[in-house]
Amino acid sequence: MARYMVTFFKDILGDNGHHAEVCQHLLEVEAANSGDATELAKRKFCEIERLSDWSLHADRLRVSESERPLEQQAPH
Repeated sequence: MARYMVTFFKDILGDNGHHAEVCQHLLEVEAANSGDATELAKRKFCEIERLSDWSLHADRLRVSESERPLEQQAPH
């Protein structure tokens, strides 16, 4: 399993008339691949925000592999 950072973004129009991209949420998930990471993050985002669909609070998301290594578990 690899670690992925999944960032949810919302586009807004500021008071100055310029478009801005706002980070709605950042999740770190463990998954076999980026597709699985995307789906897991969408589910978690919906749970956290109490939504039926992630796109109600975000316009898009970005998935990137985390540079932080997986933590090793000590043998029992």
